Amino acid sequence: MEDFNRKNHWDNIYQTKSLQEVSWYQPVPETSLQIMADLNISIDASIIDIGGGDSFLVDELLQKGYTDVSVLDISEAALKRAQTRLGDQATKVEWICADASEFIPTKTYDYWHDRAAFHFLTQAHEIEQYLKTAHQALNLGGYLTVGTFSENGPLKCSGIPIQQYSEMQLSATFGKYFKKINCFTVDHPTPFDTIQNFIFGIFQKTK
Repeated sequence: MEDFNRKNHWDNIYQTKSLQEVSWYQPVPETSLQIMADLNISIDASIIDIGGGDSFLVDELLQKGYTDVSVLDISEAALKRAQTRLGDQATKVEWICADASEFIPTKTYDYWHDRAAFHFLTQAHEIEQYLKTAHQALNLGGYLTVGTFSENGPLKCSGIPIQQYSEMQLSATFGKYFKKINCFTVDHPTPFDTIQNFIFGIFQKTK
């Protein structure tokens, strides 16, 4: 799928559907927050949420006192929705409108979080560029968390084909650049009373 089509698609989604009308909606991103707690991500860590859109993770991080949070999404409409929801709090966040496979970071991060963005990259060159960017953008010792659809998850999301991953495939893909810490699966209940199976991988930059 061409980049401009992808962007237009996501802008249309966020302009026409409410939070409760999209499958990835989570009132509280419990898995993501628990991973950060387990990793003991410090309050002053530099954090980026890839494909964060109008996710509530940024709300939770601000409430917990995190001071250096960035949210990246391909859809400007998604970012604007999050900014409107946060009101004055939005000024505490760096908002980045970019395709995750073409993102050029202007700073480095201690924690890279991606829930449900990476699996939309289905071309080998996009995946490789994403991995290189993440490795370059992370500080040594920094952590990366990626949540994608597992082999038991959907084949499409919002009408777009995705790339499913097994634990072995996810570990091999990110293992080229990072040390694996853990992998596990999670069932995500959608607003439509269906279940989507995710696999989460936690990795660290050690070299």
